[in-house]
Amino acid sequence: MVKRSRIIAFLLVVILLGSTMGVTATGILKDIKLGLDLQGGFEVLYEVTPAKKGQEINKETLASTAEALDKRINVLGVSEPNIQIEGENRIRVQLAGVTDQNEAREILSTQANLTFRDANDRVMMDGADLAENGASQTFDENGAPSVSLKLKSADTFKKVTEEIVKMTPNNYLVIWLDFEEGKDSFKTEITKEDPKFLSAPTVREIFNQNTVSIVGSFTAEEAQELASLLNAGALPVKLKEVYSTSVGAKFGEQALNETVFAGIIGIAIIYLFMLVYYRFPGFIAVVTLSIYIYLVLLVFDWMNGVLTLPGIAALILGIGMAVDANIITYERIKEELKVGKSIKSAFQAGEKRAFTTILDSNLNGLISAAVLFFYGTSSVKGFATMLIVSILMSFLTAVYGSRLLLGLWVHSGLLKKKPSWFGVKQSEIKDIAENYDTLDLPTRFDKLDFAKNRKKFFIFSGVFIAIGLIVLPIFRLNLAIDFTSGTRVEVLSNVPLTTEKVNSVFEKLDLETDDIVISGDKKEIGAARLVGVLTKNEIAKLKSEFKKEFGSDPNVSTVSPTVGKELAKNAFFALLIASIGMIIYISFRFELYMAISAVVSMLFVAFFMVTFFSITRLEVDLTFIAAVLTIVGYSVHDTIVTFDRMRENMHKKKRLKTFDEITEVVNVSIRQTLTRSINTVLTVLITVIALIVFGSTSILNFSIALFVGLIIGVYSSIFIAASLWVVFKGKELKKKGIIKTVKEKKKYSDQPQV
Repeated sequence: MVKRSRIIAFLLVVILLGSTMGVTATGILKDIKLGLDLQGGFEVLYEVTPAKKGQEINKETLASTAEALDKRINVLGVSEPNIQIEGENRIRVQLAGVTDQNEAREILSTQANLTFRDANDRVMMDGADLAENGASQTFDENGAPSVSLKLKSADTFKKVTEEIVKMTPNNYLVIWLDFEEGKDSFKTEITKEDPKFLSAPTVREIFNQNTVSIVGSFTAEEAQELASLLNAGALPVKLKEVYSTSVGAKFGEQALNETVFAGIIGIAIIYLFMLVYYRFPGFIAVVTLSIYIYLVLLVFDWMNGVLTLPGIAALILGIGMAVDANIITYERIKEELKVGKSIKSAFQAGEKRAFTTILDSNLNGLISAAVLFFYGTSSVKGFATMLIVSILMSFLTAVYGSRLLLGLWVHSGLLKKKPSWFGVKQSEIKDIAENYDTLDLPTRFDKLDFAKNRKKFFIFSGVFIAIGLIVLPIFRLNLAIDFTSGTRVEVLSNVPLTTEKVNSVFEKLDLETDDIVISGDKKEIGAARLVGVLTKNEIAKLKSEFKKEFGSDPNVSTVSPTVGKELAKNAFFALLIASIGMIIYISFRFELYMAISAVVSMLFVAFFMVTFFSITRLEVDLTFIAAVLTIVGYSVHDTIVTFDRMRENMHKKKRLKTFDEITEVVNVSIRQTLTRSINTVLTVLITVIALIVFGSTSILNFSIALFVGLIIGVYSSIFIAASLWVVFKGKELKKKGIIKTVKEKKKYSDQPQV
């Protein structure tokens, strides 16, 4: 009997969710904050040092400095800046969407210490006497730009002028402006003797007022910037740039459009694949994946997260990985159907058996994502955050969402005699009376003996490791400035570029480039590396010259040697901690031999990716580390699926007594999960290929690293991890004196017994 109420409930749920998503999706997309790599802007990491002898840099000092920087950012009118205190003496500032990046750098770090002095150089008043936001750009009686100052107290100015009047004939009020970082942006040299000197008006009467006007050889822009600096107040410390990156608005817009387009292409192909291969469950997967995308963006918006270019890549990659949970479940249901179970029984058994595998693989993925978040910086943190949200939401939608929606159809009775809707042919279904178990089902890979050929896999892998050990010391890695320090410049031109044309601009600025690379479909992108770390004034001149020459702001990134070493050290510790975490988790959930096998397999993947980048000379930057850790997590995730089936097959045998039984468990388990492994890596590869072909060039190397890692990850989980476990388990049997093979067992039984 068909229970139409279930079908109606399904339609109501889908309509309700679909309408809610349709109405609110646009608002969510508008609310999500875009990172500076998607809308332009800049990021700078300051090292805080004492402004005077004996000053201590502590939490209170850092907090007051961050507050002072926030006030300066308010002058710029930047919405929602991100200021973070890092470690014991650093502050990171991110300003996405700022239009004039050169002005922003000046406002942030330039010290504008205003003082009013007598003829004996005694300070009578300073910037602390200004009223809040008391400086403004005005014009004097001759129409020249000036700066008007409003003081906190008229009495204070009255007392100062009283003292100055008494100092006749030296009754001067000398106004000084001391720029800590230099005064390149202000060309107010009233006297050539000292550029700090602004003016020295003679005071002949006592002024009982709270306004003062500073007149100098200002332009209107210079007067306005001076007023802004004075309103921002003096910084309590000195700031030294140790890392910075800036992205032109045009670069950000192009990166966003290209990556979103790549995502749409990849998702559309995944949807088509699921519908064709898994039939009706594939349709349910399409529905739940759509809900998954919506929920990820919704939660990210609730978290007030900043969406970066790697973050979008993580979302697209997460969609491919989210399909995995659906594939595991649907493959399990198909197996249950093939042994003759009803649709309802197959659904319940398949969901139950898939749950443990999905849980283990997702928890393992969270380990690598958490390590990435802890050790990552800026955009890598954004990638890790999106990855964590994606894993959690995929578990929620793929396990509980799919179970609910598919369950409504299964329990309605409409699918009772329609196994073909699940992609199972009638000829594949066994008679229930034959008492077939899913573990006994034949597969299309039954002729493959993975355990027997383990030595071939070890030899192949060993040869590659040997090649890598030879190649790496010779070629080394083409390290980006993230790890070596220096400056990187990227320009996006309206017309095709040449190496000579880009180099000519650097020569005009007296800058020597390490190398220049031209890329893009129309040769419109140029990238160059400089050995030294440019100062903020050099960056300002470079950005102005490049914008004048090529029509858009270039991307400029600088990394100091100190930060470069720290990033390299953090990358090493990230991989080490991820490995330890996975060993502990897999040992707890499975056994130590499986944990060791999984981690050795994982390290092989990481080594392969590093060697590949060394040979191809692709640049290794922070996103490469993110790719390695993502693939490391995915590789172990894939291995866990195989190990979970091995554990299930071992439970059936209760106890492994011969070496042949060990190899049988491995062969059967790999054969049974191979379809799932192929389908999963295929769906993830679809999204990665879309990123490579259609995505932004800014994450091209990241996408290539994912592509290479995915392929070698499947190889390592199938051919290395399981084969290593065979060796470890065989040694364990030998150590315990247990008979190794069936042949040996027969030989033993033929001998006379005492």
